[in-house]
Amino acid sequence: MFAPEPAAALLAGVDEAGRGPLAGPVVAAAVILDPDHPIAGLADSKALTAKKREQLADAIRAHALCISVAEASVEEIDRLNILQATMLAMQRAVAGLRLKPGLVWVDGNRAPLLEQPVRTIVKGDATVPAISAASILAKVHRDAWCAAIHAEYPEYGFGAHKGYPTAEHLAALRLHGPGPWHRRSFGPVRELIGGLR
Repeated sequence: MFAPEPAAALLAGVDEAGRGPLAGPVVAAAVILDPDHPIAGLADSKALTAKKREQLADAIRAHALCISVAEASVEEIDRLNILQATMLAMQRAVAGLRLKPGLVWVDGNRAPLLEQPVRTIVKGDATVPAISAASILAKVHRDAWCAAIHAEYPEYGFGAHKGYPTAEHLAALRLHGPGPWHRRSFGPVRELIGGLR
């Protein structure tokens, strides 16, 4: 049972992007929305077009009470495992908020250890506006990372696959070998490195 929530407590929504890809950081965002400035169109980032995500991200930055975006690095993912690195990124995102929330709602069924009361909400990114906003900011941030890698290393195709283990990505990995941003602890990359030895 959850304790009653103080009516005036600030609620932060938290979500992540980038748990499944073979490369790059895992990104978490935390958002405290302004109840006096609701943002129309908030939804699970995966259900939105890239253009709509960018538009909503601009609106969130303009109208939220505060936002914070944080990462856990490839090195941390390989050292800790992806779940613990995701929790670390979420902790960093909440710690980075300019205002201190009284309550934190996290998408999914696993929550980081925080000093605030935390509750997890499965499919919260589709049902809780603050989590939807966090989902959008995290996705836009990670997509920007993929675009930067694509601009420098177009042969890997990050502009299309966003780091996920598609046939095209796996073919590029076999042809060019892993880059410094590939997660060595993930099976397809680990197996490829083992085969190259």
